[in-house]
Amino acid sequence: QVQVVESGGGLVQTGGSLRLSCVVSGGSFSIGAVGWFRQGPGQEREFVAGVQWRSASTLVSDSVKGRFTISREYAKNTAYLQMSMMKPEDTAVYYCATRRAFRPSDLTGRYDYWGQGTQVTVSS
Repeated sequence: QVQVVESGGGLVQTGGSLRLSCVVSGGSFSIGAVGWFRQGPGQEREFVAGVQWRSASTLVSDSVKGRFTISREYAKNTAYLQMSMMKPEDTAVYYCATRRAFRPSDLTGRYDYWGQGTQVTVSS
């Protein structure tokens, strides 16, 4: 059974940084891509960034481009989301998801497995 586990959330001040981790484990699942999404209070879940597992090529939302960076550590089945210059509007539950297809997608329905999410709060 495939498990996706996020960690690293917490409280940070405006302008601060935080790094989220996502570990994918279990079964014979072969990671094609990993994506990070977030869902703020009363909002829909939105795409943040994604990484193609084999090539490490990335896809980043315009809303966080230049502030957030996604990367992966292939041998550890772990993806990271490095967040910097954070703003109060970045406050959300951040979710990690994985899919067998090679390219990351900005659509929630394209992912096969999801984590439970980790809360990130940016204070003003």
